[in-house]
Amino acid sequence: MRLRTGLIPLVTTLALVAPAGVAYAAPDADRGGRDAIRSITPITTVYTYGQKVSAVAVEYGATVNPRTLDNGTFTVADTIYNFRFNPIEDLPKLADRTVTRTYTNSAPALRPDHRSAPGRYVIVELDPADPGGWTVIVSKCPMFLCSVKVNPELPTRVVQRKDVHAQPGRGLGRGPVLARATPGESRPVTEPPVDREVDAFRSGSFVSAGTVLPYHYRLPRDYRPGRSYPLMVVLPGHGMGWDGDNLGVQLAADIPATAWSQPGWTGSREDVIVLAPQHQRVGGVAEADLLVKLLDSFVDEYAVDRRRVYATTVSYGSQLLWEAFAKRPDLFAGGLVTGGFPVDAGQATAIAAAGVPVWITHGEHDHLLPVAGARNSAVALRQAYESRGRTPAQIADLVRYTEYADSAFTLPDYHAAFGPTYEDGRILRWLLAQRKPARAGR
Repeated sequence: MRLRTGLIPLVTTLALVAPAGVAYAAPDADRGGRDAIRSITPITTVYTYGQKVSAVAVEYGATVNPRTLDNGTFTVADTIYNFRFNPIEDLPKLADRTVTRTYTNSAPALRPDHRSAPGRYVIVELDPADPGGWTVIVSKCPMFLCSVKVNPELPTRVVQRKDVHAQPGRGLGRGPVLARATPGESRPVTEPPVDREVDAFRSGSFVSAGTVLPYHYRLPRDYRPGRSYPLMVVLPGHGMGWDGDNLGVQLAADIPATAWSQPGWTGSREDVIVLAPQHQRVGGVAEADLLVKLLDSFVDEYAVDRRRVYATTVSYGSQLLWEAFAKRPDLFAGGLVTGGFPVDAGQATAIAAAGVPVWITHGEHDHLLPVAGARNSAVALRQAYESRGRTPAQIADLVRYTEYADSAFTLPDYHAAFGPTYEDGRILRWLLAQRKPARAGR
């Protein structure tokens, strides 16, 4: 079916790791029988540096007695592979995860209080500090740079080491055994993963002059068309660009897309619309043109506060931000550039003319994009403002720069400046506080 030009939202939510053609089947030993394990569902969470398996939900045929469970009832093994550091050949290499909590629930989902509720699912939570359990893998390497995707076949394995009992009736003690311990049997996951934050995004495509721009977006849970909401545009790194096989990976590869709807990251309970397009990696000018056309269409379609449209980037996405800010500064109230490419003189002049505030962050020992480019960007923007007669105090508000030593990174990828940036809620709150003057609203 040919896509029409314009905005094409889809009403279904995203299932990143269950593409067409991938079937999750229950292990043979679990088929049939009311008292067997019915399913094993991986639960994933996007942490600072990307998505990991954060828990598994083991389903039984009846309500489970939580009093008979402890952190030794199950063991979980997962891949040691991390796409930033490991060759793909390490994907099948597994290591045991650390079980932190074990409780029951009525659905394959984490409970905020980590306490048991009546249900037939046993939730086995895992330590996010474990080195294993990452879900993002290399997708394609058409040149010397690779793209990434979410693994459609997670290698997570579960062993039930102790008997699991049903909820007892009155006077029945521990309750009947639902499933006997099978310490010698390692079971694969049988269901597609669930991710509370990622699954809240919807997908769509924008088409202009024959070029398709895939994107994902998230509306506030209580979205009301009669209100207006700030819009955060998240522009991903090179590896998260669309390659025909990795739809939606920009949500899972690192934290920027999912952070803006979580008070734990932003420090604010304000509702924000998040738009996360994937780029085509064809060059900043052409892609920025496509981006601003998408934005014009999106802000017409949804209840966006036109005084509060922001952009934030990872690496390659900075090229789109600089070009889009220079091309259409009327669209943007502020920007956050992490580990990015340098601004050029013409872009700096256009941004200063419009007075769009920008915060730039970079790692001191970035091995992909040298820190000199970020330093020079801050200098270029400051000089552009000076030439327009701005005072030092005004320039300090409009151009902010933070450089991170290696010790600021909790994962030793010093190109990933989004890590320490997003772990500093002060920077995120600064961006959300920027507003265009009322007279500049479109």
